[in-house]
Amino acid sequence: MTDDQHAAPDSTAARVAMWRALHVEADAAPHVLDDRIGLALLAPGDDWRERGDMNPQFTRPFRASIVARARFIEDLVLEQMERGVTQYVILGAGLDSFAQRRPEIASRLAVFEVDPPAPQAWKHRRLIELGYGVPEWLRFVPVDFEAGESWREKLVSAGFDAGKPAIVVSTGVSMYLTKEANAATLREVASFAPGSTFAMTFLFPLELAEADVRPGLEMAEKGARASGTPFVSFFTPEEIQALARDAGFAKAQHVSAADLTRRYFANRSDGLRPPNNAEELLIANT
Repeated sequence: MTDDQHAAPDSTAARVAMWRALHVEADAAPHVLDDRIGLALLAPGDDWRERGDMNPQFTRPFRASIVARARFIEDLVLEQMERGVTQYVILGAGLDSFAQRRPEIASRLAVFEVDPPAPQAWKHRRLIELGYGVPEWLRFVPVDFEAGESWREKLVSAGFDAGKPAIVVSTGVSMYLTKEANAATLREVASFAPGSTFAMTFLFPLELAEADVRPGLEMAEKGARASGTPFVSFFTPEEIQALARDAGFAKAQHVSAADLTRRYFANRSDGLRPPNNAEELLIANT
């Protein structure tokens, strides 16, 4: 394996980026999110659609969930901007492409992408190679979590104003962290300036998932365990809301897959929608 391969995004980040592109290719318009930039960064080769985890039918509900959560968060960012929030923090940014797809909006913010140093350096290089560049308002915040570095301290060093509110997001991360680590992240964000918002995804206990998507979730869990990054935390909505309130948030709200379906998938003739009781959202406010 080359040094470049070592530095590249992990398999989960790559899969999410490819599912976002597959939504545009395989699903009928209107598309919930039009994002092929992550795919361009990866440049996986023409045979990427032949991967087992890219089967258009099998992955259908999961890619619906992926694009729904991304669209919801981007709409939330716009809503917070209207309230005067000007700082946007993405924890575990991976191949997030908000800054490249929506520069007319992102350029009015200070966008902080927090990620481990090696894959972040890889992404920085690929953005330069593809001509997107890295504008001044896009701040890369490399954090070596394994070495115990504080992402909050690194954020401030990168220009984050701790005295001003922010919107902070974390998607597809909580299941890989212990309950204690999730609680620590919640406490950290709960200490942000009043008017801040935290949006995070959480995974239901697998036995609560809809029967038709449970095999896919169980397969993902087995794959994660085999790759050395097992799923370790599962929450019901009541549990994650209680954890947020205990961490110090003034308000904690569950956004369900049904909420996202009503918002983004209504009146579709193909029945595309995110699965219930799989990965859903917590929105918490300071």
